[in-house]
Amino acid sequence: MDAKDRQIIRELQRDGRLTNQELAERVNLSPSPCLRRVRNLETAGVITGYTALVDQKAYGLPITVFVRVRLNSPSQDLITGFEAAVARIDQIQDCFLLAGSDDYLLRVIVDSLEGYEDFMRRRLHAIPGIASIDTSFAYGVVKQTRVFPVAG
Repeated sequence: MDAKDRQIIRELQRDGRLTNQELAERVNLSPSPCLRRVRNLETAGVITGYTALVDQKAYGLPITVFVRVRLNSPSQDLITGFEAAVARIDQIQDCFLLAGSDDYLLRVIVDSLEGYEDFMRRRLHAIPGIASIDTSFAYGVVKQTRVFPVAG
């Protein structure tokens, strides 16, 4: 991947609905080579898909919660079971494996505090092997982007 490919990716991250003509103009390529590069990036798995970015408050899920989870004694079976369970829970938007005292960081979105209580009682507490859960509620967003920084 070269600098031109990264430029194409950044433009598509800013606006995934660009036509090939618009994209080509923004990255200073003619349309055919631009389209070829985009298709190569898709084929190589660098571009993994396209999606709509939706305002979660407008959608009806205004509460963002960060949940740190520590497992009892992380065995392979426990880890596999936890990760499979997390993958099935829609409220969990992101799950990161951590180094340090906690094992995972989850980003959870819910409609209300009652919705979070229900999520905790019925979904998260139902997963075996959790030793501790630490919750932080986000009360504002300072920065949120899906556009990668320039590499290099």
